[in-house]
Amino acid sequence: MSYTALYRKFRPNNFEDVKGQDHIVTTLKNQIKADRIGHAYLFCGTRGTGKTTIAKIFAKAVNCENPKEGSPCGECQTCKKITAGTSMSNVIEIDAASNNSVDNIREIVDEVSYSPAEGKYKVYIIDEVHMLSIGAFNALLKTLEEPPAYVIFILATTETHKIPITILSRCQRYDFKRITVDTIADRLKELMETEQVAVEEKAIRYVAKTADGSLRDALSLLDQCIAFHFGQELTYDKVLDVLGAVDIGVFSRLLRNVLERNVLGCIELLEEMIMQGRELTQFVTDFTWYLRNLLLVKTSDNIEDVVDMSSENLARLKEEAQMADMEIIMRYIRIFSELSGQLKYSANKRILTEMALIKLCKPEMEITQDSLLDRVREIEQKLEHGIVAAAPALQAEAAGQTALKKERPALPKAIPEEVEQILGKWSSVVSECPQPLKTYVKAAKLSLGGDNKLMIVLEDGIASDYLIKQPENRQLLEQIISESIQKEVEVNVQSVGNAKEFEANYVDLSQIIHMDIEEEE
Repeated sequence: MSYTALYRKFRPNNFEDVKGQDHIVTTLKNQIKADRIGHAYLFCGTRGTGKTTIAKIFAKAVNCENPKEGSPCGECQTCKKITAGTSMSNVIEIDAASNNSVDNIREIVDEVSYSPAEGKYKVYIIDEVHMLSIGAFNALLKTLEEPPAYVIFILATTETHKIPITILSRCQRYDFKRITVDTIADRLKELMETEQVAVEEKAIRYVAKTADGSLRDALSLLDQCIAFHFGQELTYDKVLDVLGAVDIGVFSRLLRNVLERNVLGCIELLEEMIMQGRELTQFVTDFTWYLRNLLLVKTSDNIEDVVDMSSENLARLKEEAQMADMEIIMRYIRIFSELSGQLKYSANKRILTEMALIKLCKPEMEITQDSLLDRVREIEQKLEHGIVAAAPALQAEAAGQTALKKERPALPKAIPEEVEQILGKWSSVVSECPQPLKTYVKAAKLSLGGDNKLMIVLEDGIASDYLIKQPENRQLLEQIISESIQKEVEVNVQSVGNAKEFEANYVDLSQIIHMDIEEEE
């Protein structure tokens, strides 16, 4: 006999077995007991929350020969036929994803005029009803509003906003909630005892959390894990291995490396995850959630009910919350949230992730307010430990500013022909610049500004802001350039949107040099 997937094998056959949707089950049972059955229902909610299952149970209950407190008995011939899927006259299931045309709906409208061969009601269950075309919805309207007394429509959808208001107004709407982690975990534990499969409590809870409110997804994930480690006890580590997930301990190590500005440690840990076959998009999403939990712990007391993790991991999270300011954590979340969106469309996920980790460790790469606060925090920590040396980038800037203050012999002003010589020495000028100035000026375009002026043109962004808004950086660059040709050169910095804008508004210094060479030949 072929194997039956867990979510199919344990699909509820009565209302009592449905988990996590008590508000809907109670209402439907009361309608059946009071004989106040509606003619059209709309079941909406995320996947795997029981929409189709409850629709089938409801179809059995309204046709049951001996209903018990609003639930189907499961023993009469009608119940058995509907359970087996052989009652074509009482329950008609339609997948709107593949039967979404006007003609498909017209067939239903024509069939509605015929009463059921047995039982009380014909129940039409239209799954993924939002996939119907506008014409199909219009064809359904009149019948949905005034169907024969023996017809019930149950429309199921995961995207309610796509349903026309004319359809919504003709249905009783029931919103299916995401099932809680506790409810899913309890159900999985119960089913594993029935199946006689040994599973760690921690493993079950992780599967329940990963299912994101869907009991069907939880059963599918658990089925996958059991198949991979068939005949063995299913431990937490084995579940992590199958699902490509990362243990919380890894995120703790990563966070501590970031807080210590340990770029190498972050890259090595990422390499470790990649070699283990972890999916980078999921890794980034999970670390973002870890940072979210860290922020909650940082800002609130008694957070145990909101942050779903063991007492051991929670204690470690509370310790880490004392190591970082709230603004710093929010900066980390911002960077990784942006990264998460970029990874969806990138072919170089690893490079983008490495860049984000470096950005976390090196706040000087950004000029945003939260990155500046991070840099201040780093300096304060060094001072607290008696280390008065500034960070490397700050040391370079300070050294440059000190050099400016030193008296040096006045240089004669350069003439335009001498300014042109800078192009040939630009690589050595760049090499003399400290970071991050070196990175920013390396991609600059050069033009003449008249007399002894050199025009440096950068694309809008961090680089142009760094030079335009901080005059001391421009002065340092002037000093390096002047010393390279032993003539006084004044630097003007401008920004452009792109290369075409530069070509349209500035004379490229490299083109002037090229033309001079051609004339000499």
